[in-house]
Amino acid sequence: MIVGIGIDLAEVERYRFDAQKRAWFARKVYTEEEMAYAMRKRLWAERLAGFFAAKEATRKAFGHAIPWNAVGVSHERSGKPVIRLYRGYERLLVQRAVRAVHLTITHTATTAAAFVVLEG
Repeated sequence: MIVGIGIDLAEVERYRFDAQKRAWFARKVYTEEEMAYAMRKRLWAERLAGFFAAKEATRKAFGHAIPWNAVGVSHERSGKPVIRLYRGYERLLVQRAVRAVHLTITHTATTAAAFVVLEG
């Protein structure tokens, strides 16, 4: 049974920060794992846009705001992206009877998109 779905688009250009703004935005929005992953990539702005879209899609799937840095994108060994909840928000999975969170992210040079399905 589907408990929730969410989709979001992010314009990559909005994530091409200078170092100072990137550090400020990172503290507010991203997890340390997300920043480390993105900054290892040549096209890091595309990754940051994708992560932001995944966070927003997750918030939409749950139907309410969750603090940005309490939603994180991680990766399985295969490279598959997965959503992780932090800072006590893991309880939402139990409260909503969510058995699995499915995530897909894609991006081009200009746009990133993410789609989340909460399975109960």
